[in-house]
Amino acid sequence: MTKLNLADENWNYLLTLLPKDWEAQAKISGGVKRLRGAESLSSLLRTLLLHVAHGCSLRTTSVVAKTAGWASMSDVALLKKLRLCESWFQALCAGLLKESGLSVPPAHRGLRMRLVDSTVIKEPGDTGSQWRVLYSLRVPDWQCDFFRLSSAKGAGNGESLKYFSIKPGDCLLADRGFSHLAGIEHVQRCGGSVIVRLNDQSTPLEHGDGSPVVLLDWLERLVEPGQVGGLRVWLPAAKGTRTRISARLCAVRKSVEATALAERKLKRQSSRKQTVLRAATLEHSAWVVVLTTVEPELLSDTDVLEWYRVRWQIELAFKRLKSLGDVGHLPKRDAASSRAWVYGKLLIALLTEKMQRHAAAFSPWGGRWLEQDPPPEFLA
Repeated sequence: MTKLNLADENWNYLLTLLPKDWEAQAKISGGVKRLRGAESLSSLLRTLLLHVAHGCSLRTTSVVAKTAGWASMSDVALLKKLRLCESWFQALCAGLLKESGLSVPPAHRGLRMRLVDSTVIKEPGDTGSQWRVLYSLRVPDWQCDFFRLSSAKGAGNGESLKYFSIKPGDCLLADRGFSHLAGIEHVQRCGGSVIVRLNDQSTPLEHGDGSPVVLLDWLERLVEPGQVGGLRVWLPAAKGTRTRISARLCAVRKSVEATALAERKLKRQSSRKQTVLRAATLEHSAWVVVLTTVEPELLSDTDVLEWYRVRWQIELAFKRLKSLGDVGHLPKRDAASSRAWVYGKLLIALLTEKMQRHAAAFSPWGGRWLEQDPPPEFLA
């Protein structure tokens, strides 16, 4: 009997975290019709995740996989295989998201909900290039429907909704980095809508009579933790346009504990970046404030906040990758391999979160205590 090394034991454990039908999905999705060049389906997945998760180049991945006996294929063949596995990776992500207990509120009257995010990747080496990746995931089917790769520096390469392709009925959910007038105007002009965490510094707001909105005056009316409120506002006309955009604010008062945590985070960031922390920023940290252009007839204030919560939960899954797993070679030439790369990153993030949940149920000798799944605490 062959004795497994620690790396093989860890890999076999990781396989148990995948959806139970992970092997069947490879064929159902059409990702793997033949195992040409790979020892097994497990070895093929291990090889592809070496490239996606560890940031190895395709050439390095090819050499390592051949040496380890997992697969024998060229870097070109690996790229083709990655492209073919797009739908397989997507199915695995959807399965893990379903297992996690993540509840998705129902969309209303044909709204297509798209979770938007951005990250900056630095490739290996002292002179490694920095790239900005913009992408969106459509829910509830978790399809990656947009991927844009550009330099991380220079004009036209920042975080903005104006770079996304928009169709009438799209609703983009984004964090405060995308709270810019030009991007929101682009979405509105194309027939879409937004749900975005408000950045009051980059998104000026007006009342109906044109007077500026004093945000804190309104927020202080929400005094009880969990209290939700809404306010009709207007965005001033963007450069080159004459029409103001009708919008509304949806806010919820945080708990005392969540407020204290947010304040500590802001102070740490200010100290690390050597910047002056505005008093207003600290005051606003007691509330979650979301700006939306969706009319209340389609989504209530509570619905808007619930949808933003879904977007935030997905970002939690990516946070660990943003701090630990972002370094790596990116596909730069075709859309299919780029989407597969996004799914691969999300797959690793979701497996990491599931592993974290399972850690609470491990006994000292390595087995799971009574085979009970711990609660998905990261969704609480």
